[in-house]
Parts: sequence; C-alpha cells; structure tokens
Amino acid sequence: MPVRPRRTRRPLFAVALVLLISAGFLLWPREDAVPEVGARDLTLELPAGPGDAARVSIDATLYTPERTPAPAILLAHGFGGSKADLAEQARGLTERGFVVLAYSARGFGASTGRIGLNSPDHEVNDARELITWLAGRPQVLSDGPDDPVVGVAGASYGGALALLLAGTDDRVDAIAPMITYNDLTHALLPNSAGDPPAGASTPAAGPDAVPGVFKQSWAAALFSTGFTPAGPPEPADQASADQPDADQAEPAAPASADGPLTCGRFSSAVCEAYTELATTGRPSAETVDLLAARSPSSVTDSIQAPTLLIQGRQDTLFGLEESDATAREITEAGGTVRMIWYDGGHDGESPGPDLLDEVGDWFDFHLADRGSDPGTGFEYALPNTGPNEEAPPQTVTAAAYPGLAEDDGTAWENLRLAGEPTPVLSPPGGQPASVSSLPGLGLGGLPAGGAGGLATDLPGQVATFTSEPLSESVLIAGAPRITLQVSAVPGQPRTGSTVLFVKLYDLGTGDDRRLPGGAVAPIRLGDLRADGSPTEVVVTLPGIVHTLDAGDRVEVAVTTTDQAYRGTTQPGVTLVGLGGDEHLSLPTVAGTPTNIEPPTEPLLGALAVVVLGVAVAVVSAIRRRQTADFDPELADVPLSTEGLGKSYGGGVAVVSDLSIRVDPGQVVGLLGPNGAGKTTTLRMLLGLISPSEGSVRVFGHLIRPGAPVLSRVGSFVEGAGFLPHLSGLDNLRSYWAATGRSEESARLDEALTIAGLGTAVHRRVDAYSQGMRQRLALAQAMLGMPDLLVLDEPANGLDPPQIHRLRTVLADYAATGRTVLVSSHLLSEVEQTCDHLVVMHRGRLVAAGPVSDIVTGDGEVTFVVDDPAAAGLALRTLRGVEEVAADENSVTARLVDTPVSTVVAALVAAGIAVDQVGPRGRLEDAFLQLVGGETAP
Repeated sequence: MPVRPRRTRRPLFAVALVLLISAGFLLWPREDAVPEVGARDLTLELPAGPGDAARVSIDATLYTPERTPAPAILLAHGFGGSKADLAEQARGLTERGFVVLAYSARGFGASTGRIGLNSPDHEVNDARELITWLAGRPQVLSDGPDDPVVGVAGASYGGALALLLAGTDDRVDAIAPMITYNDLTHALLPNSAGDPPAGASTPAAGPDAVPGVFKQSWAAALFSTGFTPAGPPEPADQASADQPDADQAEPAAPASADGPLTCGRFSSAVCEAYTELATTGRPSAETVDLLAARSPSSVTDSIQAPTLLIQGRQDTLFGLEESDATAREITEAGGTVRMIWYDGGHDGESPGPDLLDEVGDWFDFHLADRGSDPGTGFEYALPNTGPNEEAPPQTVTAAAYPGLAEDDGTAWENLRLAGEPTPVLSPPGGQPASVSSLPGLGLGGLPAGGAGGLATDLPGQVATFTSEPLSESVLIAGAPRITLQVSAVPGQPRTGSTVLFVKLYDLGTGDDRRLPGGAVAPIRLGDLRADGSPTEVVVTLPGIVHTLDAGDRVEVAVTTTDQAYRGTTQPGVTLVGLGGDEHLSLPTVAGTPTNIEPPTEPLLGALAVVVLGVAVAVVSAIRRRQTADFDPELADVPLSTEGLGKSYGGGVAVVSDLSIRVDPGQVVGLLGPNGAGKTTTLRMLLGLISPSEGSVRVFGHLIRPGAPVLSRVGSFVEGAGFLPHLSGLDNLRSYWAATGRSEESARLDEALTIAGLGTAVHRRVDAYSQGMRQRLALAQAMLGMPDLLVLDEPANGLDPPQIHRLRTVLADYAATGRTVLVSSHLLSEVEQTCDHLVVMHRGRLVAAGPVSDIVTGDGEVTFVVDDPAAAGLALRTLRGVEEVAADENSVTARLVDTPVSTVVAALVAAGIAVDQVGPRGRLEDAFLQLVGGETAP
C-alpha cells in the first residue's frame, strides 16, 4: 500500500503565530507611561530696572522631570496672559525630560512691575536674570559656570521676548518664537508701499517704508488688555534671582505706581506713546525710537541660536511678513532658521499639539542631542476647503525657506488684470469705513456677502481691477505684489498725505467672494502732484496661503477707508489705476504635500493587519502546491491576460474574454463605469481570487493564489491596515517582516524617497490624516521596489497639491523601468498621469492603447493662436488638413496623414504665433463615447 505523505503542521502553526502577534498589537497599551512631573510655584525677586520704584516680583512655576540634571527651557506667555496659560506646554516639555521655568512677565498675572512691551532694560533683563537663576539650580544641565543649557519659547509677546533674549544673551542655545513680530513699527504702523529690501527674494518680503497707517483696532484691544489692574499674588515660595537657595528669600515688595491711573499697568513711556498714536494716528520720533528698541529687529543680527519660527496664516496683527523679515535677518547674520506657517494665528487658533510637538522635537535635538535633526526646511498649511471643517489642514513641506540661500528664490506667476482708472472718495472724518476683518475675533477672511457679510467695500470709495477666469489652479504662498498709479484729481480739495487700502478677493462661482486671511495692505503716500500726473507705487499685499481654483477670478480692490485702521480724516478725491504691466504677481512655493489628521476608526487598521497576517500565513502554507507554469516568451512582460473571465453563482459573468498586455515602463490607467469589472480584474491579477476562465501571467508566470512571482508585485487594492500606535516607519518594517524577506531587501530608503513622506514617517499613524495614510500605503506598496505596481484609487483622500505630487511619484517610478497599473475614477488625473489606457465596460474590453490615440480618436487637433481667422485660411491651403474651424482664440482641424509639426511650421511661416497644440478631444468625452454615456465610479 502506498505511503501517504505526512501532513505538516507548519501552516497551522504559522496561522496561530500571526494571530497571537496581531492580538498582541491590538492589546498593546495605547499610551506610553507618562513620566512623573514635579511642579513648584515660586516668587522670584529680581533687581529693579531703570525707573522701577522697587525690586520686581516674578510669579513662576518650576517643572522638573524624573531625571536630572537636564536641559532647561524658559517659557514666556502672550500679551495679557500669565504662567497659567503655559501649564500644559510646560508639562509636555517636562515629560520629554526638560526642566521648565514658566513665568508671568512683569505687569501680568501675579507679577509686579509695569508693562514695558519687552523693554531691554526691564522684561528682557528680567529674562536674563531668570537664566542666571536657572544656572544655579542643581537640576539644570550646564555648559559651564553661570551658563545653563537653555532654550526659550513663547508665542506673540513671549515669542518676541525669545528673540530679544537670544540677541542679547549668548547663553541661549535654541529658541522657538511663535506668531510674533519682527518690528513693532511695521506691525502697528504698516506701510505696504514701495519695493521690498534690495536683494530680498523670500515669499513674504515687504517694504521697509515706515511709519504708515495706525492699526487702531488691534492697538486698542491690546491696550485694554494691559490696562486691567493686577490682583493680589497667590501664596508661593519666595526666592531671589541672586540667592542660590530658593527657600530662604524674603517676600518681594510690590512695585509702586510710576504713571497716571489712565495708564493701568503700563509704564508711563508706553502709555504716552499709545495716547499719542490713538489721538493723532502719527508717531513722533520718540515713539518710533521706543518701538524700535522693543523690536526683535534691533538684535536679529546677533542671534546665533538655532531658531524655529512658527507664524500663523490667519493673523491680521502679526502677518507672515514679520517672520519673513526675521528669517532673512537671522540668516544674513549667519544663524540657522526653520520656518513653519500654520493654519491659525491671532485671528484663528493658537499653536496646537502638533506644533508644540515640533517645538519639543526642536529642543530635543538642539538641547538634548536626541532625535533626528529637524533641519532648516519650510512647512506651510493649506486652507481646509473640504466638507469637514474640523479636520486639520493639509501641509506642504520644502527643503528650505525660499530666498534664504544665495541660489534660491521665490517663484512668481503673473496674472493680468483689467480695469479703468477710478476716482475714489475719502469721506470727511474717515467715516463710514469699509470693513475687512474684526481683529482678534477670528473672523478674518469670512466670505464677503456670505456668512456674516463681513468684508464690505463702500460705493464711491473703491476702485476694482479684475482678472479673467483662471485656466488652472494656483496655490499662492506668500505676499502678492501689484503696481498702481495714484494721482490727484485737479480742482478737487486735498490736504495732507494720501492713505489707501489694497486687498485681494477670490471671486468663485455664484456669489462666493472671499478675502483670504481678512487682511489688507495699507499704504501712505506723500503729497500727490498738483497737475494730476500719476505717482507709480509698488504695493505688497498681505502674505497668504490660498488656492485659486480653475474658473475663479481675482479682484484687487483699492479703498480709501478701513474700520481696523486710522486713516485720513480729511476729505478728498484720488484717481487710482493700474500701473506697470497691469499684472498681479503671485508667489508660489513648490514642496511635498503631507497630512496630519487623526483617523476616525483607529482599530480598523489593526484589524486589517490581523487579516493581512492570516493571509500571509495561508499563502505561505500553500506556496508548495503551486505549479511552475511559465511562458518564456513573456518573461519580460510585466502583465498579460488571455481570455480572462470570472463568473459567480447563477452564471453571472463579471469579466468576460479580457485580453490585455502591459509593457515595461508604462503607467497604465484602468477605467470603466460602476460594474465594469475593474476590481474583480485587479483581484485576479493579484491572485486573490481564481478566474473562471482564461489566464493571468506576470513576467511569464501563471498567476494562482500564492504564486512566487507575486513577490515582484506591489499592490494597494483594498486599503492598507496600519497599527495606530506605531510610527509609519515601524508599520512598514512590521509589514515587510511578515512577508518573511530580509530587511535589506525592503529598500526602505528608496520607497520613502519616491513616495515623499518626509519626516512624518516617524510619527504615530494615529496622528495621520486619510491622505497621509494613502501616502504611507503607497510606500508600503513600493517596498522592495517591485517590478509591477498595482494601485486602486490611490488619489482618494489627497488634495490637489498632493494629487499633483502623486503624478510625479508614479512617473518617477515608471522612469526606473518598472510598470504601474492604476485604477481611478478621476478621469482628468488619469489623463495627466497615465500614458496608456485599458477601458472596460460591462466586463469586457472596449479600448486599449496610448492615451493620445484614445483621446484624439479621429485625428482632430486644436491650435491656440493669436489670429484664428488667419490661421484658418492658412490651414485650408495645406494638403491632408480637413474640417478646419476657427473660434475666438483657436483653430481646429482634422489631420489626415499629416504630422502636427508640419502644420505648426506652416502656421509660423505665415506669421501666426502658436501658443499651444493639443488633441481636440478630452478623455472624458472619449470615455463617455466608449461606454455609452455611463459615468466612471
């Protein structure tokens, strides 16, 4: 009797092992153990500064980690805040292993003294004393005597303190200023008229012209905040900055008043400067000097500490131009800068957990020598235009902030505007006034005439200049520029300088009219020429990050009033027209799109990994049973099918008689309406289901479930499952390890480079957005750099810039000689991404071949020319050119055995300028014709 082969238990063991490992992942603790943080309230008595009646008591809290000594971080708060606002950030940094000193600046919270707006002799000197105090703490790591390892962070008022301190105290080792100013005169009295500084090629560089127009609404709000009387200090340990033992100092004496009651908690010098500006709108030389001395611009040429600048794109108080100037000045002095523009600011959200994590990473590397180098790159947030307004915005990352290197600079796109010179009225007293935003209330940029009807320009006070609808979308990242001609109207009354406000509207479809960022560019000009001859002026509009969609129009409005500013109160009429080449210049910054958004169903990824693990084990168990059916003639063909078909119960055919061939180096699009059989086809190609008839071959090998040749195929078909508590990189490593192949064969670096994941691959997947998970799934499919890449709807969850990046990724991958098969419902993207198409309808093949052949069909070609009528006459004289038709800006013809190059040469010889040549048809038209009008899924 024949001996029956002994059945091995290895497949069963493999299945059990994978299930146990996957269950372990699911039951893994969702949060790491949080280190214990010590917190101790202190009252630190600091030496008196010039004009102080007594020593100043600073209310502070010292946070200490489990392990000391450790690097220290000094945390400063925003204007009107106190140390209480810093508690969450302080604890987060302490949990990372830092000693943190959070404090209330003089005049705020329970601290005594008068508010000096970051006076070098007062608030900045206070911070220097606090660093000296930290140097004497045994918990703080030291670089030497009286020199602690210390970083400084803060937002707004506290961010400026970080810059001023770094520029005056070389003990500071790293700083992270957020949503702050470079120059108080520029910030509170902006003037957007004039050329940017010579040689400045950064995206948000503004002119140096000051003083300009007083930002009265913001200034009044800030003054009101600082006017609030101080409350009694809470009980705390008493300490002196010049006493080493923090427990043995005497209680601090409160500072006496040094100004009138109308000044609240402000110093008399600051109070007098505000009173002057609020009553006259114009600063004296003394006020200009006071603001300059309290501005980081006065010390940026001395900052050598690595600087992380975080600025908000929703900020009518301190716009993107402030961080732009700081970055330029620090870099010119030899310092290093990393820049982030996030979706928030004084008119939006404060920096949230993700940004505070970036701050922590910055200090980890520069103070504690741990973690990866954050580098000196640039990251900016895109507006959230999706249906879920609560979802975090998408971001774009670039290797560097443009214009900081000698061989680097901002790219610009010019948009032509049209509009006649228009007289605009400055009403007596400056009222009524236009409205652009409500400072500090987060309402900047609401749709004009839409919800709230916020942005309003008054008739008779505005001149407008408008573009044609855009042919393609443009992502603005920076401060647009325009040249205007401004002139007096002879015979009309006019006294004093001319004040105007320039703003950019995005005119969408219907009544959609949006003022991005809610910000305006105020300009103050000198006396205009009495004879009416124009003065030409370059205007730098507010820095924004905003996508202009195809079909949108752009409007530049120039008004004589704005509610947020103190403009001219004298009546007059001014003529405003376009100058220069009548273009609006739009800055753009190319980069790699990324997403950071928590998933809505975190456990689904883990469950998918369990399923994947089981599938891997089952495949491993049955690989021995596969036949080695091989066709040597197809050894170099990535994919071929012959008579492929699939039927289910009842004899229903989902795919019938499908025969296709995909060659090396191609990017092939698989198209078809709902029910065409695309997903079923992909599953048969990958061996996930068996065909009812016909065959699939990959590089000549017959495909059955578990076929060894499938190791040369990377796929993303039915969604990737990731373990949420692991980083993206750890997920990729775990996936590859489950395939049983060596880590070296994964070629992780190559896959990550092509997919463009950047530093986000080191973050936990539960902090990823849907789009970022798509990019991680693409990287997973590319592991091992497979010769054939099969992707189902890879653009799902990606925004337009990310989809643009995906095109480049797939093209780059195919350029290596490998092959990509993409199934997608985005016809326009398939047309731009793929070079070949396979079109299915009702389970059958209806077309296959190059995209250009399928789109052109009958050979019709469109030529965009400067003179369509003359072009039509010239084409009618050529042999092999038929059915010539001209329209407003182009001419179309059907070419019969006549090369396009011959036709173009004939048009140029006839003196006709040819701007563009392309097939008349669109993929959408060809697709609908092939499938009888049914739509893609």
